[in-house]
Amino acid sequence: MSFHEKIFHYIVDSLHKFKPQPKAAREKLLNCKIISHRGEHDNKTVLENTVESFEKALAANVWGIEFDIRWTKDLIPVVFHDVHLGRLFRNKTKIAEIKFSELRTRFPLIPSLAEIVEKFGGRTHLMVELKKEIYPQPKQQMQTLETIFSHLSPIKDFHFISIHPEIFDDLAFLPTQALLPIATLGYKRKSRLSFKKDYGGVLGHYQFLSGYRINRHLLHSHKVGVGFIASKNSLYRELNRGVEWIFSNNAVYLQQIIKQELAR
Repeated sequence: MSFHEKIFHYIVDSLHKFKPQPKAAREKLLNCKIISHRGEHDNKTVLENTVESFEKALAANVWGIEFDIRWTKDLIPVVFHDVHLGRLFRNKTKIAEIKFSELRTRFPLIPSLAEIVEKFGGRTHLMVELKKEIYPQPKQQMQTLETIFSHLSPIKDFHFISIHPEIFDDLAFLPTQALLPIATLGYKRKSRLSFKKDYGGVLGHYQFLSGYRINRHLLHSHKVGVGFIASKNSLYRELNRGVEWIFSNNAVYLQQIIKQELAR
C-alpha cells in the first residue's frame, strides 16, 4: 500500500471510527465473513502474504484470507504483492526476472501459490488476486492455476479477484460466479460489468459503494465485499448496509469484536 493510500485510509477510517452506528443484528454478525488482507501482518515481526501471516488469521477463526499472485521467470506462481522485492526486502529484483529456485534460496519467506493452496485450501476461504502483468505463456499459466486449484471447489473454497477483470477472460476453467472484479473509484463501471459478465459480485472500498448499488447486487444474489474496515463503527455500518464480506488489515481485531458481541 502506497504512502498516499495509507493517508487516504487513515483519514476515511478516522471519520467513520468516531461516528456512532447502531449495533448490527445478531443474524448479521453471524453471517459476517471477515477476510484477512494479505494475512495478519505488521511487516516488521510478521510479513504480509507469508505462511505465518495466514496462520495467525486462521488461528483467530477469521473466515478467509486474501493474497496476491506474481509469476517467476520460470512461470511458477508465488504469493507476493509487488512487482519487485524493494518494499519488503530492500532489493530491487523483479519477481518476473528471477527463477523460483533462486527466489526460494534468497527469500525463503515468499511461498509458492501451490504451497499456500495445499496448506490452507479447504481450511479457510481463499481470495486470490490476479495482478496486471505480462503473461508470456497464458495458456500454460492458466493450466498451472487449474492444476493447483483442482482439488478445491470454486465459489465454495475460493474466488479469483482483480482490479483488471479483463484477466478473467483467460480463466475458462472457472465458472464466472467464482470471479469478482475490484472497483477503485469506478464502481458503476465494475458493477455493470459484473452483471454483464455474470460475475459473482463486486468488491471495493466502502467509502465509494452506495447503498443503492449494494442492494442491487444483493437482489441479484451477488456477493458484495468492502475494504478496508478498521473499527467497530465501520464494521457495523457495513453490516447494517447488508454487506457480509469484510476485507481488513485488522481482521483478527474485527473477529474478536464479533465474538464478543455474539457472546453477550
